[in-house]
Amino acid sequence: MSKNPVYQRVMLKLSGEALMGRRDYGLDTDTLRTIAQDIRDVVAMGVEVCVVIGGGNIFRGVSAASAGMERAQADYMGMLATVMNALAVQAALEKAGVQTRVQSAIPMASICEPYIRRRAIRHMEKGRVVVFGGGTGNPFFTTDTAAALRATEMGCDALLKGTQVDGVYSADPRKVPGATRYDELTYLDVLAQDLAVMDAAAISLARENHLPILVFNIHAPGAFAQVMRGEGLFTKIVEPK
Repeated sequence: MSKNPVYQRVMLKLSGEALMGRRDYGLDTDTLRTIAQDIRDVVAMGVEVCVVIGGGNIFRGVSAASAGMERAQADYMGMLATVMNALAVQAALEKAGVQTRVQSAIPMASICEPYIRRRAIRHMEKGRVVVFGGGTGNPFFTTDTAAALRATEMGCDALLKGTQVDGVYSADPRKVPGATRYDELTYLDVLAQDLAVMDAAAISLARENHLPILVFNIHAPGAFAQVMRGEGLFTKIVEPK
């Protein structure tokens, strides 16, 4: 297998929960450090990287809405949580020696740049990692959809979703030991089987724009770089051959 990266510009989607480590809430500094080091290794390969982060480790809008809060208000609170996570990832990346910029879909001029597509692309061309916070800036849209949207806008070659397991399974393998693991799926497979990978809007957007989705375990040290070389364990979601 070639040691050169398969893709030159990628979007990494991280859930807020991925930043918790073994904690029940918030941020785990060791986990942040490990993820930052993995991103640094991929940048060192010459790959241009951007990141979208969820906020579920701090606040989840859907959960608050189900508890009685007005949905749009709850979603805006969730967007603010994603900006907090973006700043934390920026701090970890810069400590690892990676130049980083945070852009938010909700303008917060005192702490980060507003989302400007051309500026974000220019940052990546200069070797900087761009971390997108604030989701899409609109309620009722998940950060999965934000990742597919930004990846398309940035002209990314692939969208990588870092999860808690090493690919897509027929059921949660942590709860169902006999769950089937898939090496490759089509977008329609994911939608038809209602597989818990990304929400339907994100999958549909990726399908319309021929954006491959690669699902891997973000907690396996070095896995991000391995996937970039086409190695290791991951599930690829693409158009049917």
